[in-house]
Amino acid sequence: MNAMERKLIELRREFEKGEQELARLEQRRQDVCSTMLRISGAIQVLEELTGREPQEKSATALCA
Repeated sequence: MNAMERKLIELRREFEKGEQELARLEQRRQDVCSTMLRISGAIQVLEELTGREPQEKSATALCA
């Protein structure tokens, strides 16, 4: 196996690691968005119950 073939194998491994990391990060993003949507809903309910003005921030916009 020559140097170029070894480099190709190394680069393919690194690329695969990058794909796995992106998949892990996407799952984490989805988990955080799900949590934020639940919290946002609870905030909305409490704002309505207390008569407060709703805040402009919304998890829906952040997690779309």
